[in-house]
Amino acid sequence: MEGENKAVDDSSSLSDASQKVADSKTKSSDPGMDVDPAVVTESETVQRTENGKDSEAGSGDSQPADKGEASQAVQSEEKKQKLDYSDESSCSGKAEGESSQESPKETVTFKVMFNKTKYDVTFDLDGTVTALKEHIQTVTGVPVAMQKLMYKGLVKEDKTLRELKVTNNAKFMLVGSKLDDVLQVNKPVDKKALEEEAKKGAAKEPFSKMKQHKKVIDKGVPDDAMPGIKGVKERLPNVPISGMVNKANSKVRLTFKLELDQLWLGTKERTEKLPMNSIKAVVSEPIEGHEEYHMMAIQLGPTEASRYWIYWVPAQYINSIKDTILGKWQYF
Repeated sequence: MEGENKAVDDSSSLSDASQKVADSKTKSSDPGMDVDPAVVTESETVQRTENGKDSEAGSGDSQPADKGEASQAVQSEEKKQKLDYSDESSCSGKAEGESSQESPKETVTFKVMFNKTKYDVTFDLDGTVTALKEHIQTVTGVPVAMQKLMYKGLVKEDKTLRELKVTNNAKFMLVGSKLDDVLQVNKPVDKKALEEEAKKGAAKEPFSKMKQHKKVIDKGVPDDAMPGIKGVKERLPNVPISGMVNKANSKVRLTFKLELDQLWLGTKERTEKLPMNSIKAVVSEPIEGHEEYHMMAIQLGPTEASRYWIYWVPAQYINSIKDTILGKWQYF
Protein backbone atom coordinates (compact mmCIF):
# COMPACT_ATOMS: atom_id res chain seq x y z
CA MET A 1 0.00 0.00 0.00
CA GLU A 2 2.74 2.32 0.91
CA GLY A 3 4.50 1.73 -2.48
CA GLU A 4 1.34 2.47 -4.39
CA ASN A 5 0.86 5.66 -2.42
CA LYS A 6 4.44 6.73 -3.22
CA ALA A 7 3.88 6.10 -6.91
CA VAL A 8 0.67 8.12 -6.81
CA ASP A 9 2.48 10.91 -5.01
CA ASP A 10 5.33 10.88 -7.53
CA SER A 11 2.87 10.96 -10.39
CA SER A 12 0.96 13.83 -8.91
CA SER A 13 4.15 15.73 -8.27
CA LEU A 14 5.19 15.25 -11.89
CA SER A 15 1.85 16.45 -13.13
CA ASP A 16 2.08 19.43 -10.85
CA ALA A 17 5.51 20.30 -12.24
CA SER A 18 4.21 20.03 -15.81
CA GLN A 19 1.28 22.20 -14.93
CA LYS A 20 3.66 24.82 -13.51
CA VAL A 21 5.70 24.84 -16.68
CA ALA A 22 2.58 25.25 -18.78
CA ASP A 23 1.33 28.00 -16.56
CA SER A 24 4.69 29.75 -16.78
CA LYS A 25 4.61 29.70 -20.54
CA THR A 26 1.10 31.08 -20.54
CA LYS A 27 2.11 33.81 -18.18
CA SER A 28 5.18 34.67 -20.15
CA SER A 29 3.06 35.21 -23.19
CA ASP A 30 0.78 37.47 -21.21
CA PRO A 31 2.68 40.55 -20.02
CA GLY A 32 0.14 41.17 -17.28
CA MET A 33 0.77 37.92 -15.56
CA ASP A 34 3.53 37.11 -13.02
CA VAL A 35 6.21 34.65 -14.16
CA ASP A 36 8.27 32.40 -11.98
CA PRO A 37 11.91 33.38 -12.59
CA ALA A 38 13.18 29.86 -11.93
CA VAL A 39 10.86 28.35 -14.48
CA VAL A 40 11.66 30.97 -17.09
CA THR A 41 15.39 30.55 -16.57
CA GLU A 42 15.13 26.81 -16.98
CA SER A 43 13.08 27.15 -20.17
CA GLU A 44 15.46 29.68 -21.73
CA THR A 45 18.41 27.47 -20.89
CA VAL A 46 16.85 24.56 -22.74
CA GLN A 47 16.01 26.71 -25.78
CA ARG A 48 19.49 28.25 -25.86
CA THR A 49 21.04 24.85 -25.67
CA GLU A 50 18.95 23.61 -28.57
CA ASN A 51 19.60 26.72 -30.61
CA GLY A 52 23.31 26.44 -29.94
CA LYS A 53 23.41 22.93 -31.29
CA ASP A 54 21.48 23.99 -34.40
CA SER A 55 23.78 26.94 -35.01
CA GLU A 56 26.84 24.82 -34.51
CA ALA A 57 25.49 22.29 -36.94
CA GLY A 58 24.69 25.05 -39.46
CA SER A 59 28.07 26.74 -39.19
CA GLY A 60 29.78 23.42 -39.56
CA ASP A 61 27.94 22.77 -42.80
CA SER A 62 28.59 26.26 -44.23
CA GLN A 63 32.35 26.39 -43.60
CA PRO A 64 33.29 23.69 -46.16
CA ALA A 65 31.00 25.26 -48.72
CA ASP A 66 32.64 28.66 -48.24
CA LYS A 67 36.12 27.14 -48.60
CA GLY A 68 35.15 25.32 -51.84
CA GLU A 69 33.69 28.48 -53.36
CA ALA A 70 36.84 30.47 -52.49
CA SER A 71 39.08 27.79 -54.03
CA GLN A 72 37.04 27.79 -57.22
CA ALA A 73 37.22 31.60 -57.40
CA VAL A 74 41.03 31.53 -57.05
CA GLN A 75 41.38 28.86 -59.77
CA SER A 76 39.08 30.82 -62.06
CA GLU A 77 41.13 34.00 -61.53
CA GLU A 78 44.40 32.14 -62.27
CA LYS A 79 42.97 30.70 -65.49
CA LYS A 80 41.80 34.15 -66.53
CA GLN A 81 45.27 35.62 -65.90
CA LYS A 82 46.87 32.82 -67.93
CA LEU A 83 44.46 33.41 -70.80
CA ASP A 84 45.11 37.14 -70.67
CA TYR A 85 48.89 36.52 -70.72
CA SER A 86 48.63 34.10 -73.63
CA ASP A 87 46.46 36.56 -75.56
CA GLU A 88 48.98 39.32 -74.92
CA SER A 89 51.86 37.06 -75.96
CA SER A 90 50.12 36.01 -79.15
CA CYS A 91 49.21 39.60 -79.96
CA SER A 92 52.77 40.77 -79.34
CA GLY A 93 54.09 37.87 -81.44
CA LYS A 94 51.77 38.78 -84.27
CA ALA A 95 52.75 42.43 -83.97
CA GLU A 96 56.44 41.52 -84.09
CA GLY A 97 55.85 39.25 -87.09
CA GLU A 98 53.88 41.92 -88.91
CA SER A 99 56.49 44.56 -88.10
CA SER A 100 59.27 42.30 -89.39
CA GLN A 101 57.33 41.53 -92.55
CA GLU A 102 56.37 45.14 -93.13
CA SER A 103 59.85 46.54 -92.42
CA PRO A 104 60.83 48.55 -95.52
CA LYS A 105 63.74 47.46 -97.68
CA GLU A 106 66.90 49.55 -97.62
CA THR A 107 67.20 51.45 -100.89
CA VAL A 108 69.78 53.66 -102.53
CA THR A 109 69.25 56.49 -105.03
CA PHE A 110 71.78 57.08 -107.78
CA LYS A 111 72.10 58.32 -111.38
CA VAL A 112 72.41 56.29 -114.55
CA MET A 113 74.07 58.11 -117.45
CA PHE A 114 73.01 57.06 -120.92
CA ASN A 115 73.41 58.91 -124.20
CA LYS A 116 74.07 62.24 -122.42
CA THR A 117 70.89 61.85 -120.36
CA LYS A 118 70.76 61.39 -116.59
CA TYR A 119 68.20 59.04 -115.07
CA ASP A 120 67.48 59.08 -111.33
CA VAL A 121 67.07 55.50 -110.10
CA THR A 122 66.05 54.26 -106.66
CA PHE A 123 66.70 50.56 -106.12
CA ASP A 124 66.95 47.89 -103.43
CA LEU A 125 70.43 47.93 -101.91
CA ASP A 126 70.38 44.13 -101.71
CA GLY A 127 69.16 43.74 -105.30
CA THR A 128 71.45 42.20 -107.89
CA VAL A 129 72.86 43.86 -110.99
CA THR A 130 70.71 41.49 -113.07
CA ALA A 131 67.55 42.83 -111.42
CA LEU A 132 68.85 46.40 -111.79
CA LYS A 133 69.34 45.92 -115.54
CA GLU A 134 65.73 44.78 -115.87
CA HIS A 135 64.65 47.95 -114.08
CA ILE A 136 66.92 50.10 -116.24
CA GLN A 137 65.33 48.58 -119.34
CA THR A 138 61.95 49.95 -118.24
CA VAL A 139 63.51 53.38 -117.63
CA THR A 140 65.78 53.79 -120.66
CA GLY A 141 64.37 51.33 -123.19
CA VAL A 142 67.77 49.62 -123.60
CA PRO A 143 67.30 45.80 -123.64
CA VAL A 144 69.08 43.87 -120.89
CA ALA A 145 71.04 41.82 -123.46
CA MET A 146 72.45 45.04 -124.95
CA GLN A 147 73.41 46.74 -121.69
CA LYS A 148 76.90 47.27 -120.39
CA LEU A 149 76.73 48.82 -116.94
CA MET A 150 79.81 50.40 -115.44
CA TYR A 151 80.50 51.51 -111.90
CA LYS A 152 84.17 51.69 -111.09
CA GLY A 153 84.61 49.35 -114.02
CA LEU A 154 82.31 46.81 -115.65
CA VAL A 155 79.99 45.38 -112.97
CA LYS A 156 79.23 41.67 -112.55
CA GLU A 157 75.61 40.64 -112.81
CA ASP A 158 75.57 38.40 -109.71
CA LYS A 159 76.77 41.17 -107.40
CA THR A 160 74.40 43.20 -105.22
CA LEU A 161 74.52 46.97 -104.94
CA ARG A 162 75.58 46.57 -101.31
CA GLU A 163 78.53 44.40 -102.38
CA LEU A 164 79.48 47.04 -104.96
CA LYS A 165 79.34 49.64 -102.15
CA VAL A 166 76.92 51.86 -104.08
CA THR A 167 76.05 55.03 -102.17
CA ASN A 168 73.45 57.73 -102.63
CA ASN A 169 74.16 60.11 -105.54
CA ALA A 170 76.58 57.63 -107.12
CA LYS A 171 76.79 57.49 -110.94
CA PHE A 172 76.50 54.50 -113.22
CA MET A 173 77.52 54.60 -116.89
CA LEU A 174 75.25 52.70 -119.25
CA VAL A 175 76.65 51.74 -122.65
CA GLY A 176 74.15 50.28 -125.09
CA SER A 177 71.61 50.97 -127.80
CA LYS A 178 67.86 50.86 -127.99
CA LEU A 179 66.34 48.21 -130.18
CA ASP A 180 65.00 50.80 -132.62
CA ASP A 181 68.51 52.23 -133.07
CA VAL A 182 69.91 48.78 -133.83
CA LEU A 183 67.17 48.12 -136.37
CA GLN A 184 67.85 51.49 -137.93
CA VAL A 185 71.54 50.61 -138.33
CA ASN A 186 70.65 47.30 -139.98
CA LYS A 187 68.44 48.89 -142.62
CA PRO A 188 69.65 48.56 -146.23
CA VAL A 189 71.99 51.39 -147.15
CA ASP A 190 71.37 53.50 -150.22
CA LYS A 191 74.32 52.85 -152.54
CA LYS A 192 73.93 56.21 -154.24
CA ALA A 193 74.18 58.02 -150.92
CA LEU A 194 77.33 56.12 -150.06
CA GLU A 195 78.90 56.99 -153.39
CA GLU A 196 78.13 60.66 -152.90
CA GLU A 197 79.68 60.62 -149.42
CA ALA A 198 82.77 58.88 -150.80
CA LYS A 199 83.15 61.56 -153.45
CA LYS A 200 82.89 64.31 -150.86
CA GLY A 201 85.50 62.57 -148.70
CA ALA A 202 87.88 62.18 -151.60
CA ALA A 203 87.56 65.84 -152.47
CA LYS A 204 88.29 66.85 -148.86
CA GLU A 205 91.91 67.11 -147.81
CA PRO A 206 92.97 64.67 -145.03
CA PHE A 207 93.53 66.25 -141.61
CA SER A 208 97.09 64.98 -141.49
CA LYS A 209 97.90 66.93 -144.67
CA MET A 210 96.61 70.22 -143.33
CA LYS A 211 99.31 72.68 -142.39
CA GLN A 212 98.27 73.20 -138.73
CA HIS A 213 98.40 69.45 -138.10
CA LYS A 214 101.31 68.54 -140.35
CA LYS A 215 103.80 70.54 -138.30
CA VAL A 216 102.97 68.44 -135.23
CA ILE A 217 102.92 65.11 -137.07
CA ASP A 218 106.22 65.74 -138.78
CA LYS A 219 107.96 65.62 -135.42
CA GLY A 220 107.33 61.90 -135.38
CA VAL A 221 105.92 59.39 -132.89
CA PRO A 222 106.74 60.38 -129.29
CA ASP A 223 109.19 58.08 -127.52
CA ASP A 224 106.73 57.33 -124.70
CA ALA A 225 103.69 56.75 -126.95
CA MET A 226 101.69 53.62 -126.16
CA PRO A 227 101.96 50.92 -128.86
CA GLY A 228 99.37 51.27 -131.63
CA ILE A 229 97.73 48.33 -133.45
CA LYS A 230 96.17 48.78 -136.85
CA GLY A 231 92.85 47.10 -137.71
CA VAL A 232 92.12 45.97 -134.12
CA LYS A 233 89.39 47.11 -131.71
CA GLU A 234 90.05 46.85 -128.00
CA ARG A 235 88.35 47.99 -124.84
CA LEU A 236 89.68 50.90 -122.85
CA PRO A 237 92.73 49.96 -120.77
CA ASN A 238 92.61 50.03 -116.98
CA VAL A 239 95.24 52.76 -116.96
CA PRO A 240 95.20 56.26 -118.48
CA ILE A 241 96.03 56.50 -122.17
CA SER A 242 99.29 58.47 -122.25
CA GLY A 243 102.20 59.37 -124.55
CA MET A 244 100.09 61.64 -126.80
CA VAL A 245 100.55 65.34 -127.59
CA ASN A 246 98.34 68.35 -128.36
CA LYS A 247 98.73 71.10 -130.94
CA ALA A 248 101.33 72.83 -128.76
CA ASN A 249 103.27 69.53 -128.72
CA SER A 250 102.69 69.24 -124.96
CA LYS A 251 102.15 65.82 -123.42
CA VAL A 252 98.53 64.71 -123.00
CA ARG A 253 96.93 61.81 -121.15
CA LEU A 254 93.28 60.71 -121.06
CA THR A 255 91.71 59.25 -117.90
CA PHE A 256 88.13 57.98 -117.99
CA LYS A 257 86.34 58.44 -114.65
CA LEU A 258 83.22 56.45 -115.44
CA GLU A 259 81.91 56.55 -111.86
CA LEU A 260 81.89 60.37 -112.14
CA ASP A 261 80.84 60.42 -115.80
CA GLN A 262 83.90 62.54 -116.56
CA LEU A 263 86.87 62.56 -118.91
CA TRP A 264 90.02 63.93 -117.32
CA LEU A 265 92.27 65.58 -119.89
CA GLY A 266 95.65 66.04 -118.29
CA THR A 267 98.64 68.08 -119.40
CA LYS A 268 101.82 69.12 -117.68
CA GLU A 269 100.21 72.39 -116.61
CA ARG A 270 96.77 71.23 -115.38
CA THR A 271 94.01 68.61 -115.60
CA GLU A 272 90.67 69.49 -117.15
CA LYS A 273 87.75 67.48 -115.73
CA LEU A 274 85.25 67.38 -118.59
CA PRO A 275 81.70 66.05 -118.02
CA MET A 276 80.89 63.49 -120.70
CA ASN A 277 77.69 65.29 -121.66
CA SER A 278 79.64 68.50 -122.32
CA ILE A 279 81.47 66.87 -125.25
CA LYS A 280 79.46 67.47 -128.42
CA ALA A 281 81.38 65.26 -130.87
CA VAL A 282 84.50 63.14 -131.35
CA VAL A 283 86.22 62.89 -134.74
CA SER A 284 89.34 61.01 -135.74
CA GLU A 285 91.44 60.03 -138.72
CA PRO A 286 94.40 57.67 -139.23
CA ILE A 287 97.74 59.42 -139.59
CA GLU A 288 99.13 58.76 -143.05
CA GLY A 289 102.23 56.65 -142.91
CA HIS A 290 101.44 55.72 -139.30
CA GLU A 291 97.99 54.11 -139.57
CA GLU A 292 98.45 52.37 -136.22
CA TYR A 293 97.86 55.83 -134.71
CA HIS A 294 95.08 58.38 -135.11
CA MET A 295 94.72 62.10 -134.65
CA MET A 296 91.53 62.78 -132.71
CA ALA A 297 89.51 65.91 -131.89
CA ILE A 298 87.17 66.37 -128.91
CA GLN A 299 84.58 69.04 -129.72
CA LEU A 300 83.60 71.00 -126.62
CA GLY A 301 81.32 73.58 -128.27
CA PRO A 302 78.76 73.86 -131.06
CA THR A 303 81.32 74.65 -133.79
CA GLU A 304 84.48 73.03 -135.13
CA ALA A 305 86.50 75.92 -133.72
CA SER A 306 86.03 74.40 -130.24
CA ARG A 307 87.82 71.15 -131.16
CA TYR A 308 90.71 70.04 -128.95
CA TRP A 309 93.17 68.03 -131.06
CA ILE A 310 95.18 65.10 -129.76
CA TYR A 311 97.83 63.27 -131.80
CA TRP A 312 99.24 59.75 -131.69
CA VAL A 313 96.19 58.04 -130.18
CA PRO A 314 96.57 54.21 -130.44
CA ALA A 315 94.23 53.04 -133.20
CA GLN A 316 92.88 50.06 -131.23
CA TYR A 317 91.25 52.37 -128.64
CA ILE A 318 89.57 54.86 -130.99
CA ASN A 319 86.19 53.11 -131.13
CA SER A 320 86.10 52.54 -127.37
CA ILE A 321 86.90 56.20 -126.73
CA LYS A 322 84.10 57.40 -129.01
CA ASP A 323 81.54 54.96 -127.64
CA THR A 324 82.37 55.73 -124.02
CA ILE A 325 82.20 59.51 -124.45
CA LEU A 326 79.09 59.49 -126.65
CA GLY A 327 77.37 56.63 -124.77
CA LYS A 328 76.97 54.28 -127.71
CA TRP A 329 76.94 50.51 -127.86
CA GLN A 330 80.23 48.73 -128.42
CA TYR A 331 79.75 45.85 -130.88
CA PHE A 332 82.89 43.96 -129.88
